[in-house]
Amino acid sequence: METYGLGGTEVKTDANEAIQDIPQNRTLLVEKLTHNQPIKPVVTKGLKTIDDIFEHYDPKVEVEFEDSEGVLKKEELGFKNLGDFGGKGITKQSSFLKDLSTEKEQYIKVIKQLKTNKILKTAITNPEAKAALLESIKALLTEIEEKK
Repeated sequence: METYGLGGTEVKTDANEAIQDIPQNRTLLVEKLTHNQPIKPVVTKGLKTIDDIFEHYDPKVEVEFEDSEGVLKKEELGFKNLGDFGGKGITKQSSFLKDLSTEKEQYIKVIKQLKTNKILKTAITNPEAKAALLESIKALLTEIEEKK
């Protein structure tokens, strides 16, 4: 049984069912995603789905990336659906982020080899074998550069 006090207002709890709170381990980023800001608010009717909203507003944002050498690179990211806001969606449309992702995958493969390849582990711990391995890698890199 519910009790009410004087001046109280009843708030139905079922109004919040469709909206979930953001979990504590997440971050909400708010960004202006269109360059054309209207002078006054405009009521837009007939947008029934999220796809209709994305198609109508066509959100885009210019982003500057900085590489390891400090060089800035500008790219424009567009958003056609909610999936474009995730890491994979943003990486898919950015050549800079694709390159970083490929580099990350290569580093992961190298780390995996260092952890599992016993011969490589032994070669790295022995100073003479390590020097020979480095010389071999440098020779391979020189050969690759010459063939370009």
